Amino acid sequence: VQLQASGGGLVQAGGSLRLSCIISGRIFGNQIMAWFRQAPGKERQFVAGIAWNSRVTNYVDSVKGRFTISRDSAKNTVFLQMNSLKPEDTGVYYCSAGRARTWDVESEYVYWGQGTLVTVSS
Repeated sequence: VQLQASGGGLVQAGGSLRLSCIISGRIFGNQIMAWFRQAPGKERQFVAGIAWNSRVTNYVDSVKGRFTISRDSAKNTVFLQMNSLKPEDTGVYYCSAGRARTWDVESEYVYWGQGTLVTVSS
C-alpha cells in the first residue's frame, strides 16, 4: 500500500483547504485511515481518522467542528476538509493507514504518506 498526500498550501487564518490522500493498493475493510500533523518543533499528533468500512470518524478536540474527514472508495481517496483554519493548525500533514485499535497512537499505523505542508498565516 502506498499513500500520496496533496493539497497543502499557504492560507490566511479563517480560510479553508482540502487535503487528499490517494491510496495505491488494497485497503481492507477493517483498516483505519487517519491524518496526523507535525507542527514545527513538536511531535506528530493525531488529527482525524475514519474507519474504511463503517465510516465511523474520530477527531482530536482542537479540530472538532472545523475539520471533516471522508473517504471515496471508488477513487480510493481519503479527504480532510479543513475550515476556519488557525495558525496553530500549521504543520506537515501525513495520511496513514493501519488496523489501529487506538486511533491516536502513531505506532498503530503501518503505512504513511510523504506529508503535505499546511501553513496558516495570522
